[in-house]
Amino acid sequence: MTEIPDIQIPDTMRPVDGRFGSGPSKVRSEIVTALAAEADGYLGTSHRQDGVKYVVAAMRNGLNELFNAPDGYQILMGNGGATLFWDAATFGLIETASQHLVCGEFSNKFAKAVKTAPHLGDPDVIESDPGTAPSMVANPNVDAYCYPHNETSTGVALPVVRPEGGEGLVLVDATSAAGGLRFDANNCDVYYFAPQKCFSSDGGLWLALASPAAMERIDKIAATDRWTPEILNLKTAMDNSLKDQTYNTPALATIFMTLKYTEWANENGGMDFVAGRADKSAEILYGWADASEYATPFVQDEALRSHVVATIDIDDRVDALTVSKVLRKNGILDTESYRKLGRNQMRISMMPSVEPSDIEALTKCIDHVVDAMS
Repeated sequence: MTEIPDIQIPDTMRPVDGRFGSGPSKVRSEIVTALAAEADGYLGTSHRQDGVKYVVAAMRNGLNELFNAPDGYQILMGNGGATLFWDAATFGLIETASQHLVCGEFSNKFAKAVKTAPHLGDPDVIESDPGTAPSMVANPNVDAYCYPHNETSTGVALPVVRPEGGEGLVLVDATSAAGGLRFDANNCDVYYFAPQKCFSSDGGLWLALASPAAMERIDKIAATDRWTPEILNLKTAMDNSLKDQTYNTPALATIFMTLKYTEWANENGGMDFVAGRADKSAEILYGWADASEYATPFVQDEALRSHVVATIDIDDRVDALTVSKVLRKNGILDTESYRKLGRNQMRISMMPSVEPSDIEALTKCIDHVVDAMS
């Protein structure tokens, strides 16, 4: 095991908050304080009674406002996370076959889930190298087009669009994008996510902005004889969501923290406010990497560079993992690269809860560590 260099970063140089993880991501201290203040009357109470249902309703309404949801769109929810939702979608949203854009680990996982589903045809998979993004191709044999808004493993952000000339539902994995990247909800039918990233919350819940067409598809499949495990039944999730509850006990703290982030965003200007914070952080971080002698943005196409998750390649003369370990010893956390990508790089969250000033401080700390290592 390589010994971690004993490099001290001056207190005056360090970020005020040292959390830069891409998920779970930084939880705003104000949210934790608010939860503690209301915990006695909220945590440990029935999720089918008004106290919790009021919070769920406020969260669903707030999300509709934040996403500028078109008429008829609804926020659906259920226990689990995006991984569970992929399996649920194989039962309740895809009729026969789907197309998948694969540009990293997480977009690939949904394609694999569909491929192993015995009741569905083989998926139409369009793949590109990590750090790039493929494009949809209209296919009359598929009834759902699936892709990520933000590929968390590589820091690539794809536009939320419908396939030109193609018909079918558009299912967008927004786990690390929702609440941080702008999008037009008219361009998709299901915008699904888990709130432990941009929403500065915790795990244990999936949420989805669903169009009328998506809800009709859920009803249509539910009326067939397709066997579906109840915990993965989107019809059950939809029916409960419209009553501001879940099929079984949800993560109450997660719901509350998601609501508080949504309130913070909406009270300060909505999506322009939170996405604007991410834009500022991205300007700082990519600007630093572009000017650096040893750091380079992994995503070469500037139009595809995510403004919520940055992947920065480090010159082979510098061991990126050692840099991250030194940062961790100094209280600066979770800058390591995505493990399966296998590159000498750093992955840094620029999600809206991260202060842009802390991103700037982080760049100075990285420079300090690299200088001390050379």
